[in-house]
Amino acid sequence: MENALQYFLDSTEGTPIIAGIKNDEWLKACKESSCDIVYILYGDVCSIADIVEEVKEAGKMAVVHVDLITGLSTRDISVDFIKKYTKADGIISTKPFLIKRANELGLFTVQRFFMIDAITYANIKKHVKENNPDVVEIMPAGLTKMIRYVLEQVDKPLVASGLVLDQEDVMGALKAGAIAVSTTNMEVWKLNE
Repeated sequence: MENALQYFLDSTEGTPIIAGIKNDEWLKACKESSCDIVYILYGDVCSIADIVEEVKEAGKMAVVHVDLITGLSTRDISVDFIKKYTKADGIISTKPFLIKRANELGLFTVQRFFMIDAITYANIKKHVKENNPDVVEIMPAGLTKMIRYVLEQVDKPLVASGLVLDQEDVMGALKAGAIAVSTTNMEVWKLNE
């Protein structure tokens, strides 16, 4: 994908729900959904290229959560593997050094933060400045006040994810300033339609 960030921004403007898939059944469902972007949250070193290929063949942006792929370590070489052996458009990671490496390789990057305490919040600005992800993602999505706070700290598009149960959760995150909501809830994927 030539300009993955622009595609991401354009896609989320029209269809703000991002499909998160964690098994082959959900892979099949996402290909039939109206979601333009797919977060791949499962797989292993033997299957990830095929999973990505299926997502790409469906005409969707494929973003691999590199921390969740069985057989990959939390080292730079894991990002090199994704770049060399798959057609993934980008990665998601909670690991700042993996985001940095993905940027060096020209991959689209989503840096995910679990909002568990004030220390995490305090570190977001530092990590975003040091690693320059394309997009920041915070979990859980229901922390609408935190979405607004993070947006005050970083000049990056923000995605909310985690514990997205219904349309109210989606609308709350979007109203708070998120550009999209990522979810593994297949019923919520239908809200894009």
